[in-house]
Amino acid sequence: MDTDRTVRVFTDFYRERGHHLITGSTLLPPPGDPVLFTTSGMHPLTPYLEGRPHPRGSRLVNVQRCLRTTDLDEIGDSTHLTVFEMLGSWSLGDYGPSQSLRWGYELLRDGFGIPRERLHVTVFGGDEQVGPDLESLRTWQESGVPVELTREDNWWSNGPVGPCGPDSEIFVWTGDTPPRGTPTTDPLWVEIWNHVFMRYRRIEDGSLRPLGRPGIDTGMGLERLVTILQGHDSVYDTDLFEPWMRLLPPLWELDEPSLRLVCDHLRSGVVVIGDGVRPSNTGRGYVLRRVVRRLLTTLRRDDPSRTLSDLPVELLQHTLDHFRQTCGTDLVRDVLLEEERRFDRLLERGRRLLSGPRYRGPLSEEDYDYLHDTHGLPRDLVLGLRREG
Repeated sequence: MDTDRTVRVFTDFYRERGHHLITGSTLLPPPGDPVLFTTSGMHPLTPYLEGRPHPRGSRLVNVQRCLRTTDLDEIGDSTHLTVFEMLGSWSLGDYGPSQSLRWGYELLRDGFGIPRERLHVTVFGGDEQVGPDLESLRTWQESGVPVELTREDNWWSNGPVGPCGPDSEIFVWTGDTPPRGTPTTDPLWVEIWNHVFMRYRRIEDGSLRPLGRPGIDTGMGLERLVTILQGHDSVYDTDLFEPWMRLLPPLWELDEPSLRLVCDHLRSGVVVIGDGVRPSNTGRGYVLRRVVRRLLTTLRRDDPSRTLSDLPVELLQHTLDHFRQTCGTDLVRDVLLEEERRFDRLLERGRRLLSGPRYRGPLSEEDYDYLHDTHGLPRDLVLGLRREG
């Protein structure tokens, strides 16, 4: 099942059950939101989960692109991505947890063909303030899917104050052996879907108040789901990255983690540019600049002659098409090449600076902080320039 069909199966399933398909929002949050980028599928819907009526009704479904910088150091492994998409469904004071879980199980089993034997779920087991989620427990027991009760792992909150509640996470067995253990005891159980039941609001003193209109937010990472459905161990082996992994290795000889990082960061840069962000020294523009310079540092670590001018236009178009962006490949290419020229000028400045007597010996943390804050030279770039010398 390729990515496009996976999305259609998900959205069609919920549309057939009365959910309105809403357009996945841009990476940019609405004006006044302090967050730089949308980080989850529920982020743009927070006001409606808190009680505001949604213009499209009380049952919604969408595909939302997201960006997270918290996992940048993990990029290069088999699962983490800077830009990714979330499949989401919502009940805004409509149906309850049992219906959400029954539909979720039906979609995984019949829509995506995942047998019950490969599924395991976790359910909130209760704490000092709230008892166990017996409704979810009974629903899963009736379905025959094994259940594990947890405490911290199955309580969702949107920060220290705000809407919160128990959740039920669905895991798929990814091993080559028959399933064993539970999600908290064996890492081969991989979480693919979380159903959050927002029943409470946590206030400043830590107490909980029931929400007047409880809601349900479900979120499933598209890339992780596709990896499992296509039988791969890495998201980079799926059709989402097929042109990247086919066209870049002949251009640049990189080890596997470096190739993955370059693919991810280039792809993420295209999406961010496509949503209207331009490189700068602050805010969203700095995130874009950091991503581009990080990929350039990786790209040139072993061969300083590598350049983005060799980047195939097909890869830019593939990414813009997938994320339904219309800015055109020429604009994206121009932004990337101009940022590369700025990076080259930064390298020259860094080489001159590091050749001075002050930086000929071991560098202290104060040196690294000064080089970054005053001259825009991050630690990994400084280390690379010193290796050159």
